Amino acid sequence: MATVYDIRRGLIDKILAIQNKEFLQALDQLIVSSNSGADIVETTPEQKLMLEMSEDDIKNGRLISQEAMNKRNLEWLNEM
Repeated sequence: MATVYDIRRGLIDKILAIQNKEFLQALDQLIVSSNSGADIVETTPEQKLMLEMSEDDIKNGRLISQEAMNKRNLEWLNEM
């Protein structure tokens, strides 16, 4: 498996071979836009409330297995 360094070096080599100015500008824009705020996730008040409710469910043991959830979903879909 390639390391981050290997991938980066390969990309640099490929970029250096590109002569198309418009392509390079588009690639630059793609890289700039993908890095802006990539680590920041904004949540709405409703999402925050749902996450808090989920944490409360976990703390109080209100859980269901994936197998049981799959069974419920199949039953629900069959009722439609």
